[in-house]
Amino acid sequence: MKSALLLLALLPFGAPSAAAATLEITVADARGAPVADAVVAALPKGGPAMLRKRDAAIEQRDKTFIPLVSVVQTGTAMQFPNRDPIRHHVYSFSPAKPFELKLYAGTPAAPVIFDKPGEVVLGCNIHDHMLAYVYVVDTPWFAKTDAAGKARIEGLPPGDYDLQLTHYAQAETPAPKPVKARGEESIPAPFTVPLKALPPRPAPT
Repeated sequence: MKSALLLLALLPFGAPSAAAATLEITVADARGAPVADAVVAALPKGGPAMLRKRDAAIEQRDKTFIPLVSVVQTGTAMQFPNRDPIRHHVYSFSPAKPFELKLYAGTPAAPVIFDKPGEVVLGCNIHDHMLAYVYVVDTPWFAKTDAAGKARIEGLPPGDYDLQLTHYAQAETPAPKPVKARGEESIPAPFTVPLKALPPRPAPT
């Protein structure tokens, strides 16, 4: 009995559960068209969950940040490898993570630690057309929609959550959706998000 209790105590909060739920997310705009690159996070109502370490990187290739949108958990270390034959100067003025990687080639020795939740907009001080977005969330349960406006969050332990959606072009922030995960089940999570018109991104030069 004591060994079983010790094993339970050693299990980290946020570890996958055999009776975990799956969120089936769909995101559409006001016209019903699918929305890609929408970030959905399941925030536990009991407070932030333990960090689940994942690899994270944003490449610079063909004078473009790849991917355009990233989502990471608070505390994640992000690498910024430069795959171009020229140097880049990556920066952000966003309150969630102001930083600067001055002109460099290859991969900087130290990663950038995203230690506060929020939106971080990236730019390049040399190439004005370069733009990317990092969304930092206080949960290990998150996903980003594909071209069909769909995403899946698996391994959600039983409990109460708020589903928060964010998109870099949203005209307004959708209200969080409360969700109660009871065990092994599939939970539909549809969202509609009005998008604002954005000018086309300039082509690399």
